[in-house]
Amino acid sequence: MREKKSKEETQITDDPVKNFEKWKRKYNKTKKIVKRVQKTTKKRDWEVERENIQKLVGNLDYLHVSKFTCIFLILMMILFMSSGLLEAQYRQPTEIQRQTIGFTLQGRDVLGAAKTGSGKTLAFLIPILECLYREQWTAMDGLGALIISPTRELAYQIYEVLRKVGKNHEFSAGLVIGGKDLKDESEKIHRTNIIICTPGRLLQHMDETATFHASNLHMLVLDEADRILDMGFTDTLNAIVENLPTTRQTLLFSATQTRSVRDLARLSLKNPEYVWVHEQAKFSTPATLEQNYVVCELHQKVNMLFSFMRNHLKKKIIVFFACCKEVQYLFRVFCRLRPGISILALHGKQQQMKRVEVYNDFVRKTSAVLFATDIAARGLDFPAVNWVLQFDCPEDANTYIHRVGRTARYKEGGEALLVLLPSEENGMIAQLQEKKVPINKIKVNPEKLVCVQQKLDAFLAQEKEQKERAQRCFVSYLRSVYLMKNKGVFDVFQLKLPEYAMSLGLAVAPRVRFLNKAQQQKSGVAQDDGAAGRMSEDELKSFKAQLKGECSKSQSSQSEEEEEDDDDEEEKESLKPAALLCGFNEEDEDDQKDLDLLTVKRKDVFNINEESQDDEAKNKKQKESKFTDAKKMQKRNFKVNTKKIFTEDGEVVQQWPPLQRAVVPDEEEDEETSGINVEAAKERLRKEDQEFDKIEYRRKIKDKHRVRLTKADDDDDDDIGDEEEVVAYLSGADEEFDPSTLPDPDKKRSFSSEDDDSDDEVQQTQVGRKKPRKESTATPLDTGLSLAEDEELVLHLLGSHS
Repeated sequence: MREKKSKEETQITDDPVKNFEKWKRKYNKTKKIVKRVQKTTKKRDWEVERENIQKLVGNLDYLHVSKFTCIFLILMMILFMSSGLLEAQYRQPTEIQRQTIGFTLQGRDVLGAAKTGSGKTLAFLIPILECLYREQWTAMDGLGALIISPTRELAYQIYEVLRKVGKNHEFSAGLVIGGKDLKDESEKIHRTNIIICTPGRLLQHMDETATFHASNLHMLVLDEADRILDMGFTDTLNAIVENLPTTRQTLLFSATQTRSVRDLARLSLKNPEYVWVHEQAKFSTPATLEQNYVVCELHQKVNMLFSFMRNHLKKKIIVFFACCKEVQYLFRVFCRLRPGISILALHGKQQQMKRVEVYNDFVRKTSAVLFATDIAARGLDFPAVNWVLQFDCPEDANTYIHRVGRTARYKEGGEALLVLLPSEENGMIAQLQEKKVPINKIKVNPEKLVCVQQKLDAFLAQEKEQKERAQRCFVSYLRSVYLMKNKGVFDVFQLKLPEYAMSLGLAVAPRVRFLNKAQQQKSGVAQDDGAAGRMSEDELKSFKAQLKGECSKSQSSQSEEEEEDDDDEEEKESLKPAALLCGFNEEDEDDQKDLDLLTVKRKDVFNINEESQDDEAKNKKQKESKFTDAKKMQKRNFKVNTKKIFTEDGEVVQQWPPLQRAVVPDEEEDEETSGINVEAAKERLRKEDQEFDKIEYRRKIKDKHRVRLTKADDDDDDDIGDEEEVVAYLSGADEEFDPSTLPDPDKKRSFSSEDDDSDDEVQQTQVGRKKPRKESTATPLDTGLSLAEDEELVLHLLGSHS
């Protein structure tokens, strides 16, 4: 019995249906215990992710840099970075990436240098994304990485690479360059984690945007560091560095790196790692690049460029020039010449949207020619460029290396051609040999040269704008040569200016003022060196005159055009000497922006400014005149409105403004003589000028009388008091006719009487106008007729009134 009862009890307790309440209490108790254990043992996702990152960072300390043969495989442990690199077709690291990424991930400052096209962009983009991801950077943390590039195109290219590589990350990145909307940038810049910028726009935001600050900056990167540390960006970069924290990590990359202690001290680098990948290489340019140079006269360079383009119609070519005006003129002219290949132009005077459009267009094309200045010489990665042609000699060997680096990118081939003048050959080749640049000399085949000078002459004769562009191109090129530092290579006084002007299509070489002044100063210095060393008072005065840029007054034989140009020079005497040497002109608005870079402070050693204050005051008074205003309007190409009236037969009866017409009739020429008789034409022009001068003189005399009479009338009106006023009626009203009002035909009238009578007639035709009555004594009028004739005349006039 007892055994049966125990079996029944076990069945009741084991059955959950019969004993549900007991089972429920037991289940809830165990569930709470499991939850409590899970809370203490399970970690959150971000905690697990941070532990994985810390393990990666710990592994970096044990690995030697030379073992980073597959650094991308190590980074693949982080899903975001690996997927972005694989989708962008980056699988194997280059040498510069293999040696710098390890130091950068360890938080050390790095100075990296490698040949062009070796992958320096990824060498700093990958560490930026890794370090910010390691710190779990968010939009609330603000600016984490700052990348500065010298040109807008390079900044745009870096931004596009960052979008491809880091598209799976959640960081915010921004492109801050000139030419974009400043207000839109200032609204978003304080929430941006990675900024790619140019120095000028970044400093503008630091000064004007109140919400922007860089107090949390983690990494600073200078791409093309040697260019940014150059004199052109000195003040801007110093101002930027002052606003950055000193605890940052700094990376410097360039193909021609700097080792200047002064430059490195400015950036507060702490024990930087110098990574020169190709320091021990035999050559400083890529091995797959074939380099040649050709010696050509200045006036043959345009023909050579056109012939080169005609012989390479299926190639992708970049042509580098020295200045923007040269690119503008030759681009328009070559488009008219139609060489058979598409031509693009890229220079610093273009608007930002146009520059981006040209950049993307040249990237897409398989065969094209790009005319560019040095803004395209650094960092830009144009795919499949076959030729780099340097139309003008580069400033130095470093500029040459960056220019030819646009081709032969990363194991690809390319060719480069340098065009040198005979005066530039020795100095430039010596610099290239010092930089370990292999270059060979070749000659141009004269049979394949095509002369385009006649076509250029025709273009300039048809279009006045093209002629002005050619003149600006001529002056701008000479200015660029004159401002070069290396005078052993660049000597502007050895150039053949008339031949060069003719090669551009100009009939006469334009006046280059800064060259004339420089030549005068050069001759003056040579005379001073040959003197004994003592200067008399007269010599001192002449030296002061040369410094002030005064011209001798004895040049009376100059033409009117030269005198007009001298007036413009006097207007610019207040400018500093370097601005005068740079050929500053009011019509060149683009050159005014660069004026601050070219001015130099000078001490007033000889007290020149104090003595010339009175002269400058007199000159300023003489500046403003109708002649100068008309000249400015002519320079700016203002068009005056014209008015023409035609008869029913279609003949012009009136034209405004009035044109000077020939007063002297044309003499009949002999039928036997052919051509133009120059002497007869000169005599006819002289007579026409005399007649025209007479007319102008009469007009001026009449204007003087008119002004004098108006002043006299104003004085008479002031003297007249409040007298009885009458209302003037229209002619033909019922009133008696007074014959005494008729003029005396025998009496000579003065200008004043004529003007008074004309004024009275005008006033009588106006209804309702009141005028003061003037008291005058009536004098008998002698008409020269008999009494009977006078009576008949009066009766006839009265009958007409009735």
